[in-house]
Amino acid sequence: MWDALAPAIVISIMALTVGVTIVLRGPLGKALADRIGGRASRDDGEVERLRVEVDDLRGLVGDLQERLEFTERLLAQQREAGKLPQAGR
Repeated sequence: MWDALAPAIVISIMALTVGVTIVLRGPLGKALADRIGGRASRDDGEVERLRVEVDDLRGLVGDLQERLEFTERLLAQQREAGKLPQAGR
């Protein structure tokens, strides 16, 4: 039984090895090597653009935080004004 299967197994292993070698030597192999090596796949221009966008978003969040604090102060003042006794009663 093994005598009949041995050539088929050897040929299958050889074909698989050749196929994997061809695939890994191409762009897929390069991308996989970059990923394993920890190298960024993005170019520096894209990274810089994302940094600028994050900085812009941080500025917007800061503005929103200031507006929220201002609104909270106004509401607190209105609550306090409602608690004061009115003169003349």
